[in-house]
This record gives sequence, structure tokens and C-alpha cells, in this order.
Amino acid sequence: MNLYIRYFDDETLVYSVEEALHFLSSLDDVEVTEDMAAELEKFMQSSAMYPKHIKVRSRSFFIAIKTTAKDMEEFKAKGASQMKEEKAAQKEALASYSQPQPGWYAAKITFKRVLLNPETQKWHYFDTPFICKVWSNSPQECYNRVVSHLRNRQEIDPRSQFPSIKSANFQYDYLGE
Repeated sequence: MNLYIRYFDDETLVYSVEEALHFLSSLDDVEVTEDMAAELEKFMQSSAMYPKHIKVRSRSFFIAIKTTAKDMEEFKAKGASQMKEEKAAQKEALASYSQPQPGWYAAKITFKRVLLNPETQKWHYFDTPFICKVWSNSPQECYNRVVSHLRNRQEIDPRSQFPSIKSANFQYDYLGE
């Protein structure tokens, strides 16, 4: 596994933690510390594949990304093609929401409900799940009906916030006619 390292406009692709630390120490604004080195080593040894932000100083970080790319050109090409694939998948998902499919849907939405905290007497947002069965003509209509129903309930504060249809906080299953 290789490492892509970026600090503002300076970037490199290296093959070890030692090379990454050498690159960082060559930058004027970065003083490599033992904590920084240990955190980068721990990240490299972990199974995590998400990008890691490591603090250089207050409000200043460098980013480390694990990659199988052999060089910077391959890394950048993989990133561009992956972004195109993700956009295509998003377009496909959005189109599927409006596809007509009349019938019953099992819907679950987790929204941010505004409630008064009795201990502090202050208003707070709380994650609130709502599960129902809805007859509708498409997933989009199902989502719209659920949100409309919740907005029209008197016990739900109008400041409550609802996730988008694309969010992981809205799920549906088509149950059939």
C-alpha cells in the first residue's frame, strides 16, 4: 500500500511512512513531531481506507490517503474515473426515485426533531425515526407523502429538519400492489 500526501499545494505519492515523513520535513511550514509520525504509522498499519487528516498545528492539517497506485499519474487517473462512476450511479439512483411503480411502500425516515429538553429548558434537535406503510406511485411520491405527513402533524415543531431522499436517513422497500 502506498501513501498520497498533500499539504496545501504540495503533494506527493510515497511508498513508505519514512518517505512521507521525509517529504513533510522538507516543507517550510511543517515540523515533523513524534506524535505526527506515530499517528501516520498507526494509520498505515490499520485496515482503514478512508483519508486521514493529521494535525500540523492549530487549524493546519495534511491529508494522507492509502492507495494502490504506482505513481501520481495513476493516482489522479483513478480519482477522476472513480468520480465519473459515482456521478453516473447518482444519476441512476435519482432516476429510479421517480420511476412509476404504484403500490405499497414500507418507509423509514430519521429526521431531526426539535424538542424541549426538560433538564435545561432549551430546544434541541433529536434524531427521531418514523416508520410507516404508504400507498404511492413512486419512491419519490412515497418520500413526499411521508415528509408532508410529518410536517402537518401538530406535535412536530416546524423547525424540525428532514433528510433528502438520497440520504441514508430515508429508506424504503417496495411491498407490491
